[in-house]
Amino acid sequence: MSVRVRRAARDDIPEILRMIRALAVYEHKPEAVAATEDSLDEMLFGADRKVFAHIAEQDGRPVGLTVWFLNFSTWTGRHGIYLEDLFVDPEARRAGVARALFVALAREARARGCARIDWSVLDWNEQAMRFYRSMGSRPSEGWQPWRLDGEALERLASE
Repeated sequence: MSVRVRRAARDDIPEILRMIRALAVYEHKPEAVAATEDSLDEMLFGADRKVFAHIAEQDGRPVGLTVWFLNFSTWTGRHGIYLEDLFVDPEARRAGVARALFVALAREARARGCARIDWSVLDWNEQAMRFYRSMGSRPSEGWQPWRLDGEALERLASE
């Protein structure tokens, strides 16, 4: 089966939301998805969009997704890409879909003059870590992901 990767289009929104929900189930957090078709339309295709997506297709059917945005490194003085989500349908795994999505993302980074691609991986997802290492990537030593959200975010914003 051939894999084709392309930029997401508005018509893909139902499939994008399906894959986001499937990823949340895989990560044991199905209740955490608050995204809607309307919110995805605004974020991915609105006038002030800052978030982008690629779709991988096998035989014309969407089977994979990347959602990403630009970040910035003061040390390199250049943008980077932050990969928010990578998902491949279970039945399409081990067929080169994830690699094809990463190739498309690497080409996007090169075309935009980006210095790097960053992402996070769950500490229990050994299969994903093996895949990432097979491409030559490595964990960011000495750095931990941190987050401010929910009540703490609201509390700080109210100061």
